[in-house]
Amino acid sequence: MRLAGCVCLVTGAASGIGRATVPALAAAGAEVLAADLPDARFDERVAGASLRTLGYDLERSEAAAGLAADALSVRGRVDVLVNCAGIGLYRAVAALGAGEAERLLAVNLVAPIELTRALLPGMLERGKGHVVNVGSIVGYVGRPREAVYAASKAALAVFTESLRAETRGQGVSASLVAPAAVETRFFAERGAPYGRRRPKPVPPERIAAAVVAAIRDDRGQTVVPPWLGLPIRVHALSPRLFRALARRFD
Repeated sequence: MRLAGCVCLVTGAASGIGRATVPALAAAGAEVLAADLPDARFDERVAGASLRTLGYDLERSEAAAGLAADALSVRGRVDVLVNCAGIGLYRAVAALGAGEAERLLAVNLVAPIELTRALLPGMLERGKGHVVNVGSIVGYVGRPREAVYAASKAALAVFTESLRAETRGQGVSASLVAPAAVETRFFAERGAPYGRRRPKPVPPERIAAAVVAAIRDDRGQTVVPPWLGLPIRVHALSPRLFRALARRFD
């Protein structure tokens, strides 16, 4: 799908992967609607005629519908939805506080689904559109003390695959971009630093480039870095072997 002239809505656009994705889409010729929390500080270096900022807290149940309506009111359409907004949670399941799981699922899973539900009919009517969901490798293999986060990303992966099959042949598609560790504030904000030797964190610009490529080339799934596709396959074929190997690299 050609991005030149497309209207793209990016959530989580004030920081991390979303912040890197905004200029990457703009460089491809897209008009970007950048969404984040109402009090978010957007990068002035990417602000300009092609950028409009929208403030919504996707933890709130009505926020996705409001954001979709606001985005449509700006340009009358949204051709590409990029769901970058997400939060982490590093906590043993037995130690979860009241409402913590619900909050994470609201932002990581329910909001992308609700935004897709609101914007997909217009894409289908025009016969043109793309939805990109940013997942995680832990959505494929799990991770101790990240069970809820992993569950949200696993569900998002299945949602993306199902949506891709559902829209096939209608000019609309869906992609999942699944990074491992990324050089953002994610680990500090989840409550624990990144403590693994491998894989090494990659710059968010690398994920942004994968998002652009997924739209342009209609890629159903992109794992970053690509070599992590191997442990995903090992886990699928033999979870027991995967767990034994994973312990060696912790």
